[in-house]
Amino acid sequence: MNNTGPSAAAVEAFEGVVADLAGAGVSPGMMFGARSLKLNRKAIACLTGDAMVFRLGRDSAVHARALGYPGAELFDPSGMGRPFKDWVRVPAGSAAEWPALADAALAFTGGEA
Repeated sequence: MNNTGPSAAAVEAFEGVVADLAGAGVSPGMMFGARSLKLNRKAIACLTGDAMVFRLGRDSAVHARALGYPGAELFDPSGMGRPFKDWVRVPAGSAAEWPALADAALAFTGGEA
């Protein structure tokens, strides 16, 4: 897991996603020591370094699309080659895609975007 703090731009983009999902029952929280978004205490996304990580479901089209963004990869919080297969880490270079990915993560976890 990336232990460097997020840039101001990444925090601003994350806060935008938080605001977008506030009316959908999503609340801010913590996951792996990082700021996260939760639905009914289940994490759907988190900010780690200058990337946002989304729980998208490994067999979904949006998961495959997310892995196609520059620098995107499966999320490996331990850094030991054991990624969470449902989770995709998307760098801030693709922050414009974060709101749509957050909506998909919300839908995957059981909410409605």
